[in-house]
Amino acid sequence: MMLKNHALRSLKRFLPCPRSFTSHHASERVDCVVIGAGVVGIATARELAARGRDVLVIESASTFGTGTSSRNSEVIHAGIYYPRNSLKAIFCARGRDLLYKYCTEHNVPHEQIGKLIVATSSSEIPKLNDIMRRGIQNGVPGLKMMEGSEAMRMEPELQCSKAILSPLTGIIDTHSLMLSLVGEAENNGATFSYNTTVIGGHVDETRIRLHIAETKSLENGLRSLIHPELVLIPNLVVNSTGLSAPVLAKKFDGIHTAEIPPAYYARGCYFTLNKMKNPPFKHLIYPIPVEGGFGVHVTLDLDGQLKFGPDVEWIDGLDEISSFLNKFDYTVDATRGELFYQDIRKYYPNLKNDSLQPGYAGIRPKVSGPGQPPVDFIVQGADIHGVANLVNLFGIESPGLTSSLAIAEHIATRFL
Repeated sequence: MMLKNHALRSLKRFLPCPRSFTSHHASERVDCVVIGAGVVGIATARELAARGRDVLVIESASTFGTGTSSRNSEVIHAGIYYPRNSLKAIFCARGRDLLYKYCTEHNVPHEQIGKLIVATSSSEIPKLNDIMRRGIQNGVPGLKMMEGSEAMRMEPELQCSKAILSPLTGIIDTHSLMLSLVGEAENNGATFSYNTTVIGGHVDETRIRLHIAETKSLENGLRSLIHPELVLIPNLVVNSTGLSAPVLAKKFDGIHTAEIPPAYYARGCYFTLNKMKNPPFKHLIYPIPVEGGFGVHVTLDLDGQLKFGPDVEWIDGLDEISSFLNKFDYTVDATRGELFYQDIRKYYPNLKNDSLQPGYAGIRPKVSGPGQPPVDFIVQGADIHGVANLVNLFGIESPGLTSSLAIAEHIATRFL
């Protein structure tokens, strides 16, 4: 099936009664609606369609993967850091295996290059030991604790006191992955409606009704949030809108709003290393994690470009419409590079002045804020929020990319 766009026109093709579009507040019954065409939403649509369901994906942007899914480190994580038996640990391990298999079978560019997690001083070694214990508890294969001298023989530009080698960690071309998943979803009958926004909903006779508008109409202000152009009545709804998931959930009239977590936003900037004949590292290099993220680490893309990041900058939330339209500030302040030099030189002392240039930025969709302990992925069904046939996904930050196929599998198995 060809990609469908032109907003509500694609819905018109998907729905059984196109003539009803001429009526005010037209209502239509549909089977499964996935809100958000990031990597998790696309993977979910693919999984539902593969199981024989009629799937409609609604995305406010003009194409798929324009938010967090295209603004990350593009790392396939092994599953080391997360609390034992947490959803992050379970989905990361399962998703890692599914993702490597999928990439191999569908020729999605990727490479299992391995990662070193490094303690740059003796004071960090206890934290490194804790990470090793957690990785072992999570059943991550192949982990090896190394003395600094051994790690530095592997990576001569590295400076560290001790390190953990994670051979299962890899890198991936995220756009190619999403393109492949979209193609598979469409081949199984899924429809993608871009430039279309779910602006809210209400519960009617225990079933949720979704309020739909063309994205361009939201530019006119709050009126569009009050007057939808179409109402859909789905059998299953998956709210996979990432950064705007809590904001959207609060617009579902009839949901237990006390169960909707607060939204926090942590922007992370990346800086790239000026082109070098030979990149200084062959493995990913991760320092000890910091509050809000994994620390300024080294990643490589499949073209050999080396980048550092992301850092952590807590930012205030946006108004509802700006959140729906992904109008977050993704600019990279070049002055933040000074802090990058300080952090990077702890493990890469030979980093030259003026060798970093601004790259890109992403925003983590967090449900815990500064000074608060990390929160697990949140997958909410009716048993939590009280609305039948609605699945809310909250806080799908890292390792969301690695976990995407596993999250999709979980939704299809539990909620169909």
